[in-house]
Amino acid sequence: MATSGKHHILGIIPARWASTRFPGKPLHLIAGKPLVQHVWERCQQCSLLDNVVIATDDTRISETCQSFGAEVTMTSSDHPTGTDRIAESIISRPEASHIINIQGDEPLIDPALIDQLAQALLTDSGVSMATAANPISDPALMADTNVVKVVIAKNGDALYFSRSAIPFCRAEHPSLKLYRHKGIYAYRRDFLETFITWEPSPLELAESLEQLRALENNARIKVLITDDESPGVDTLEQAKQIEALLK
Repeated sequence: MATSGKHHILGIIPARWASTRFPGKPLHLIAGKPLVQHVWERCQQCSLLDNVVIATDDTRISETCQSFGAEVTMTSSDHPTGTDRIAESIISRPEASHIINIQGDEPLIDPALIDQLAQALLTDSGVSMATAANPISDPALMADTNVVKVVIAKNGDALYFSRSAIPFCRAEHPSLKLYRHKGIYAYRRDFLETFITWEPSPLELAESLEQLRALENNARIKVLITDDESPGVDTLEQAKQIEALLK
C-alpha cells in the first residue's frame, strides 16, 4: 500500500450476501479465514493502492470485515449491477480519483495485476476503463457461456466481449490468440460517474455483460494480458479446491 501523490487510487471489494449459487459466500471460511479476508489481504500487498474498502449491503459481512481490520462502506441492497454498488461506495470518498473494482471471490488474485491496472489508467489519459484477460486454448472453456471471451485490437483495447465463442474460427491462423475475460476493472472516477447515468444498453442486456454498455457508448477499455489464472469461488466445491491450494 502506498500513497501516490496527486492521484488517489481506491481499491473496492464488493461483497454481497445474496449470491444465488452460494449465499453468504464472502464469509465462507477457507483455511480458517473468511473468503473476503483472503482478497483483502492480497490487496494489502499492492504498491499503488492508497486505500482498500469493502462495499457490502449486509451487517454480518460488515462486522466480520471490521473485525479483521478492513474499512467498510455500507451500500444499498438493490443495485442492478456491481458497478452501481461501486459508484455508490465512492460518494463518501471524494478523494478517490481512480477506482479498482476487485472481485470479492478471488482469494488468489495477484497483487501485481491490480497494480498493473492502476498503472494503465495513470499512463494513458484516453483510457476510461482497464481490465484483464488470460489466453485460453481449451475448447470446453470457449464453449462455456459462463466464461466471458474478449477480442482485442492491436492497440490493446477491447473490441467486444461475449459469452459466445469469439472470434468464430472459420480458418486457422497461426498468430490468432483467444482470450478469456477476467472480471477485474479499473475506472477513472469521472468515467464511472458518467457510466452509471447511461441506460443499460441493448448489447449489455442481450449478453448480460455490463462492460458492453461502455463499448456501446464509445468508451475505450484497455485490456491487460495476464498469466494470472487465479480461480474464483462460485460454488462450495470450488471453495474446497481453493482451500486445498492454499494448504
